[in-house]
Amino acid sequence: MAVLNIHTRRIPVPAAQAGALLDTLAGPHDALWPGDSWPPLVLDRPLSVGASGGHGVVRYTVQGYQPGRWLNCRFDSVFGSTDVEGCHEFLILDADGETLLVHQLAARGGGRFRLLWPLAVRWLHDALIEDLLDRAEFELTGSVRTPARWNRYVRLLRAALGRTGTRAPRVAAHAV
Repeated sequence: MAVLNIHTRRIPVPAAQAGALLDTLAGPHDALWPGDSWPPLVLDRPLSVGASGGHGVVRYTVQGYQPGRWLNCRFDSVFGSTDVEGCHEFLILDADGETLLVHQLAARGGGRFRLLWPLAVRWLHDALIEDLLDRAEFELTGSVRTPARWNRYVRLLRAALGRTGTRAPRVAAHAV
């Protein structure tokens, strides 16, 4: 099974400002990862090529990093399965003086991945990335034009995994 999953958000700030936010990822002052609602993103060293870690049951290694512009991570395992090949990446693109923040996941896998992606992982991944994009927009502009909302299925999956809550409080409390 092959997957290509892309999320984008246009944010009305210069790309350099958004790039600085990307560079905080997994660090002691991470302002991008929605860790108040999702498992923390932890790496074994500062964000750099070769750093490894992940969030929850998703493990990966940084295979490409251009500070302020691009981050690419290769999957090591998903839900403990090593039969997944692929990567996810963040791109900071200049869009006429604004920023286009792009997250894309490209993966191919068999076994458990073939079952878990459509039933659970895709739904949770999409919700997490939309929360991350909300966080980016909030951190960069002070508001979120259209905050993401978890659907019933995402709330059910989170409850089944022992995670509760309905939104990332830091963003929802300040969203416009």
